[in-house]
Amino acid sequence: MKNVRILLSAFVLMSVMQSCKDKNNLEEVVAVPEPQKIEAAPLGNPDDVKADEGAFQLAKLGYAYDALAPNIDAKTMEIHYSKHYLKYTNELNKAIKGTDLEKKTIEEIFATLDMENKPVRNNGGGYYNHTMFWEVMAPNGATAPKGALAEAINKDFGSFENFKTQFSEAATKQFGSGWAWLVLDKTGKLVIGSTSNQDNPLMPNVSISGKPVLALDVWEHAYYLNYQNKRPDYITAFFNVINWDVVGKKYDAALVK
Repeated sequence: MKNVRILLSAFVLMSVMQSCKDKNNLEEVVAVPEPQKIEAAPLGNPDDVKADEGAFQLAKLGYAYDALAPNIDAKTMEIHYSKHYLKYTNELNKAIKGTDLEKKTIEEIFATLDMENKPVRNNGGGYYNHTMFWEVMAPNGATAPKGALAEAINKDFGSFENFKTQFSEAATKQFGSGWAWLVLDKTGKLVIGSTSNQDNPLMPNVSISGKPVLALDVWEHAYYLNYQNKRPDYITAFFNVINWDVVGKKYDAALVK
């Protein structure tokens, strides 16, 4: 029994010595670095975006991509202007190259447009509609109509609030891709309607006819990054960035044409 105790003691001593040796041989653990935050890609400058050579060129945006945030986010504006709008412009120039349409304004093209000419119809509409869309928005524009436009809205819709409700309904109920419009019709009355895809009220035989004074893009590319499927929220936000001074000038110009 004494010999067994001696053997056990020797085994414990050897285990302790081996443990100490192992501890002395431990390598220093290097701390794992914190994952680096990926910075968002810097926004471009809309003034740097240029269309290919052709009869039609991009209208200047007039404000930075992030100027309308949070109502319309910067990334959406950058993609919308520098990708979608640019492509419509370039494709329009290709569609009319070498034809008599090269010498006409976009309004003159629409006046006699063959609606079966899909390249001109779709890309011409995309060019005109977006050009107007950029113009009627601003970060610090007038927040409500005034002057002759305000009077006309009250006369034709009963109140500004009624106008907002009807315009929002037209934009919300437009099935799929399209646009909501406020136009001056041939009787001199303001009317609200919508068109599909890139059609607009200056084209023949569309669902609403007249001289456009306000346009809202309800294609998903105009709002999906920020609003996903919540189109009504995007429409509500649009009213925060409408430049009613510009819309008023468009109305005044439509009256005298």
